[in-house]
Amino acid sequence: MSTTPGPPSPLPLPAAVVPDGCPSWSGEHARRWLDALPSRWVPLPYRTRQLLTALSASVAATALLVLPAGWQPWAAVLPALHGLWLYARPEIVPVSAPVLAVLLVVLRPGTTWPETVVAVTFPALVWAAAVPRLAARRRQRDRARDAASGVTAVLPDSGRPLPRGRFLIVCGGVLLALGLAAVVLVPAPAPDPPEAARTLPALAWLVAGQGLTTLVSGLLGRRRAAALRAAPAPVLRVLVREGADGDTEVFAADDTAALRPLFRVAVTEAGDAVGETGEMTGAKTGDKGEGDDEAELDDFLARRDREGPGPLREALLYGVPCDGAEILLVTAAEAADGPPVVERSSGPVRPLSGATVRRLSAAEKRRAAREASHAELRRAARETVAREREREREREREREREAGGGAPAGIRQWRAGLLDRLRALLLVVWAGVVFWGDTGGWRYGLAALAGFVGALWLPHWVAWRITADREGLWLGGLRGPRLLPWDEIRTVDCTGTELKLDSRRASFTGWSAHAPRWPWLERRFGLLHPYERTAGEITALWRDPSLRPSVSADRGQRGRPLWPLALVAEAAWAAALLFLS
Repeated sequence: MSTTPGPPSPLPLPAAVVPDGCPSWSGEHARRWLDALPSRWVPLPYRTRQLLTALSASVAATALLVLPAGWQPWAAVLPALHGLWLYARPEIVPVSAPVLAVLLVVLRPGTTWPETVVAVTFPALVWAAAVPRLAARRRQRDRARDAASGVTAVLPDSGRPLPRGRFLIVCGGVLLALGLAAVVLVPAPAPDPPEAARTLPALAWLVAGQGLTTLVSGLLGRRRAAALRAAPAPVLRVLVREGADGDTEVFAADDTAALRPLFRVAVTEAGDAVGETGEMTGAKTGDKGEGDDEAELDDFLARRDREGPGPLREALLYGVPCDGAEILLVTAAEAADGPPVVERSSGPVRPLSGATVRRLSAAEKRRAAREASHAELRRAARETVAREREREREREREREREAGGGAPAGIRQWRAGLLDRLRALLLVVWAGVVFWGDTGGWRYGLAALAGFVGALWLPHWVAWRITADREGLWLGGLRGPRLLPWDEIRTVDCTGTELKLDSRRASFTGWSAHAPRWPWLERRFGLLHPYERTAGEITALWRDPSLRPSVSADRGQRGRPLWPLALVAEAAWAAALLFLS
């Protein structure tokens, strides 16, 4: 008989909250649901950053069509928005793409017929990708209903205030109004206008288009969430876990090894407890004592700092899952003996294709390999620091014996080193190549913005300082050093290229520094990265109070404010701009 331990069992859901006759979403039904996905060439976004990439691409496409190609602002923005809508709002495309194609053919914003043909081809391709994706949604809904076998139940939060979509509706309405107002107020560009005269109208149209996209997203999300709660919804037993990026991954009920996630969805906790009948009791989970609040904060911070996915949990899925749908989850709590948690979808369901799962699996393996490599480096750093601390203790004992008493330990300091300054220098050189290697008036505005941001960050990169004294750690900053008391330290860690310190106080802003590193080089020559040494030495002082300094640092030893250095950096950047212009 094999003695190899299997995967841990999913955290169980109390049987009292499961509706009578609720079926499990088995692997067979889940495979049929996955077979309903569109072809692999149809884009299916599964991460928020993909939508941000599509948004950035729409801005870049607008700039290319307005400045080099010389298109009218509206004609440059509409094709670019269709690329964004293909990812974010494919519901718009079946209507908007044919209208755009007709406008491009009739009005011909391009200077030549080949430009017009290419412009008409793009919305046609977008339409050809959006329509199969919308058709796949209908197939997925039908197969999800088949898996539920007609079993329905009232949602636990039915009849309660619904926050879904409010923020998007407000933001989208404001952006749309601002964009349309700018379109009306900004004069149309004259023949052969300068760059600024063509850029401002295009920017106004782009803001209006982004506002329309956001507004439609909020309205659709709110409408679908309200429809989900208007009547008893299909319910299925599934398995869920929190992904490494914070989204929730949903698995078939019999996939206890979490091998094949079906889809991802962003969720927010409803905040109310679930009673034995499966309904929300109205008792807020936040109504707790001070000790419970601290425990809840520790749990939240631990989940935020957790590397990799969370534990697998049993859950109830209310609704009909498909691409873009709204759902509700009642999940087992991660804490032992905790009540079930009601989680509303705060974003659309995002199915995961087979190719996407393979990419995610490969990325997870690479992440695990990096973590193992960094863990080995941290272990070697701890051993080195421990040996050095032991030698230092011996020297302190000898000094105590020679002095005939207990000589107090002095303060300890750690500062930015060669790698920190090298990183800052490379970024400054890169910025200079980008902004002074191009032409056009737009570069001065971006260069001024980059100089302002750089002036805020460069002083920290090249002159950070940590001072340890009897009270705790003094962390340098623009406005001066901040005290992190020893008994309030929560994290001292070197993760990859980042040195990170954080406090148990929620009001404390975490401190971090970044420097390049090459793990293979460190392993090859037995080198110890400065951040690993710093983290190891601070951790030793934190864990062992007898090693801490017994004196307090004076004002000069704690570190000085870095804002004068920021002013010097900003002045130097401005002078370079004026000199090279």
